[in-house]
Amino acid sequence: MQLEFCGEWFPVDPNDPFVIGREGPLEIDDNPYLHRRFLEVTHHEGLWWLDNVGSRLSATIADPEGNTQAWLAPGARLPVVYARTVVLFTAGPTTYELTLDNDDPTFLPTRPAEELEIGETTIGPVTLTESQHLLVLALSEPVLKGRGSTANIPTSAEAAARLGWALTRFNRKLDNVCEKLDRHGVRGLRGGPGKLAVNRRARLVEHAVASRLVVPEQLSLLDSAKDLAEVD
Repeated sequence: MQLEFCGEWFPVDPNDPFVIGREGPLEIDDNPYLHRRFLEVTHHEGLWWLDNVGSRLSATIADPEGNTQAWLAPGARLPVVYARTVVLFTAGPTTYELTLDNDDPTFLPTRPAEELEIGETTIGPVTLTESQHLLVLALSEPVLKGRGSTANIPTSAEAAARLGWALTRFNRKLDNVCEKLDRHGVRGLRGGPGKLAVNRRARLVEHAVASRLVVPEQLSLLDSAKDLAEVD
């Protein structure tokens, strides 16, 4: 097992937990919002595991094609079954991305990933309108431009300005997108019954990038977004 972060590779010893956080083998940075010990990669019972040993932060786990995705909450654990596994998480204003490279995967895909069409976007049962897709794309732009590194997610005001929208319009559409994805089982977008999560922008970006709801090839759509007519 190897781990890649910001172009640097780290070997993972099956006999020792590999710690990801503000301290340990992968000392990410001095971000005060990040746990000292956040994630651990371990090997036992013939499998590699990813454990969330933090108390507040969650991580989004997916295969590189975005066909499957899981939300790793505090105290949860998942087996690392793919040859390559993408891990995204957000601490404060910063989103991080790393990759686990497993040379002995227990799961291999049986068919190639389908091409993702630009335009009306469907992931599973979820269909986004053109303007909803642009909203997600604007929020995800820094992460898509810096795949495999770190990025700061825009504020709602910054993303609205990127699209040429009024902030009230942006927030209304953000509510709609989060509610739609929440209805279709995307976790982490609600903070409680009838209440949207405070960090929903970060969770929305993690989900969209990991599931390939948005991809770097679509970023050119943002350049003409200000001319988009209201369609929904």
